[in-house]
Amino acid sequence: MNSLQIRKLTYAALLLALAVMMPRIAGLIPDIGKTLNLMHIPVLLCGFLCGWSWGLVVGFTAPLLSSLLNGMPGIFPDAVVMAFELAAYGALSGLLYRLLPKKKWSIYAALIGAMLAGRIVYGIVYLFLTGLGLVKINDALLAFVWVRAFAKPFAGIILQIALVPLLVMVLERARLILNNRRTVQ
Repeated sequence: MNSLQIRKLTYAALLLALAVMMPRIAGLIPDIGKTLNLMHIPVLLCGFLCGWSWGLVVGFTAPLLSSLLNGMPGIFPDAVVMAFELAAYGALSGLLYRLLPKKKWSIYAALIGAMLAGRIVYGIVYLFLTGLGLVKINDALLAFVWVRAFAKPFAGIILQIALVPLLVMVLERARLILNNRRTVQ
């Protein structure tokens, strides 16, 4: 392993630890904590910082590990569905950030693209599990899934759009981004 790979592994491990602890922090304020989606922030940052592959792994692992260690979210269906959602978040934030032009707006474009794709993956996985008969919900299935994917976490979506780009810009200035062609050759 070279030093770049070791740094990426270290960042990814730190961000995974933060993502696993976030539901515990959110649990301190149950009414607000569930809508903030705090676990999503370290996963998105992992994609930006370390690249799509690390973001994918941390995103997939975080909800499952958090469920096993903290009991939050519940393992099935929530943690399983979130594993795919957050894998999409981490992978696409890293991939889009790397591919888009190096302008300030590209951070927002990568973030919003990853968030939209992750929410769509959430809905598709939920519908897939329902189609297999593993998840049972009422006749308002489609509305339920999409409300749960987009409306319920609205405060978390706003928090992510406000906080993640600022953190990425600070990390860029500190030259800590490892997923950036300008600083990694």
